[in-house]
Amino acid sequence: MKSFFQILFFCLCTVLTVHAQQATVYTTAKDTPLRLSESGALSFTPAQQPLETQACVFVDASKTFQTFIGIGGAFTDAAAETFAKLPEAAQQEFLTACYDPQKGIGYSFGRTTINSSDFSTGSYTYVADNDTALTTFSVQHDMKYRIPLIKQALQKAGGSLPVFVSPWSPPAWMKDNNDMLHGGHLLPQYRQTWANYFVKFIRAYESQGIPIWGLTVQNEPMAKQTWESCMYTTTEERDFVKYFLGPSLQKAGMADKKLIVWDHNRDLIYERVSGILNDREAASYVWGIGFHWYETWTDHGMMFDNVQRVHESFPDKQLVFTEGCGEKYDEANLNEWHLGEKYGYSMINDFNNGTVAWTDWNVLLDEHGGPNHVGNFCFAPIHADTQSGKLIFTNSYYYIGHFSKFVRPGAKRIVASSNRGDGLLATAFLNTDGKIAVVVMNPTDTKMDYLLYIAGKQAPVTALPHSISTVVIQTP
Repeated sequence: MKSFFQILFFCLCTVLTVHAQQATVYTTAKDTPLRLSESGALSFTPAQQPLETQACVFVDASKTFQTFIGIGGAFTDAAAETFAKLPEAAQQEFLTACYDPQKGIGYSFGRTTINSSDFSTGSYTYVADNDTALTTFSVQHDMKYRIPLIKQALQKAGGSLPVFVSPWSPPAWMKDNNDMLHGGHLLPQYRQTWANYFVKFIRAYESQGIPIWGLTVQNEPMAKQTWESCMYTTTEERDFVKYFLGPSLQKAGMADKKLIVWDHNRDLIYERVSGILNDREAASYVWGIGFHWYETWTDHGMMFDNVQRVHESFPDKQLVFTEGCGEKYDEANLNEWHLGEKYGYSMINDFNNGTVAWTDWNVLLDEHGGPNHVGNFCFAPIHADTQSGKLIFTNSYYYIGHFSKFVRPGAKRIVASSNRGDGLLATAFLNTDGKIAVVVMNPTDTKMDYLLYIAGKQAPVTALPHSISTVVIQTP
């Protein structure tokens, strides 16, 4: 017997086959005023097989893949403190721009930190030193800036905004270097205490009306940084999940929280993930794998093949891009087009390799690319000039918006195939309302005319140089 959804989906695909579609194109392009702007309408006509020389993007809505969860950014201390410095009108402009699905780009996912990160004005934890029973645990620090910002974003997003949490470091007294900074390892005698700390944090935030969707074990567990950091070998992360964190979540009634391992770069993702997930007991607690883009930009791309290998080998686990941003902030480069193009390039390839959710780093930073207590200043999609109270939207904001505004939670990725390789990048999704969103990026210096094919029909489209477009196809 076929399920109701299967029958409904078959009918939808049949309708797509026999009716012409109407579509609207939204474009952001370099050296033009187009920024997520409606730039044209398409009408599809019956099509023959194209010539080999014709640039094409082929879409097949009858083949579906992963279910999309959401896109968003991180609620860091830096973002929250910058937000608090803005006048009320600018605060509302920011919230609308990021979280309103109609008037803004509709962020539908988020991340925040357990304890401080480099994007804090100083290091802190939620307990007194050597309090192994965690009787002093309190998130009072976050009540001033961070929790109010998350609550307002949650409200602007319509009351639903999955948030996952990540630690940069345990308290210094739990580590072998007695320092929240400069790497170090979690001491074995504090593994249960640290697992209990996660539970305490989740309960504290949920008591404030912020549901916690999931968590990662450790931000960048192979990076010894000058800021908050803690290193785990593959065996250490596996065993912490297997014997401490996984069981503690279950005991606390939090088995539904999505537990994510790795949370580091694409380069070594397969080695780490296979070492954890090949252990059946450890794997039983793991929902997914998180990854970043740092240190993976090479002449040969951003190592998307490594993500694909993980997806092929562990198809029952979900892939989440957990962090990325433009590094080494320089105000003179705030309008550099490559900042946005890196987002588009990464998002298209990550989604095409099975990623279900995508998280930018700081959702907002100040005019200096901070605050950051170790001087690791970075770019964000939106910066605030805290002196004038004005917001500065970088092209990264618009590139992200071409996905987050038009691909909504619950969408299914469908086939989008380009015959122009890196010259014409594409991905596509079927939303739950039946609308199809096809995102096409042209990172070249040349205008490219192509044919968009779907269900035996075609429409001519122009991709401007250094542009990204979303084609929203209305289905009958």
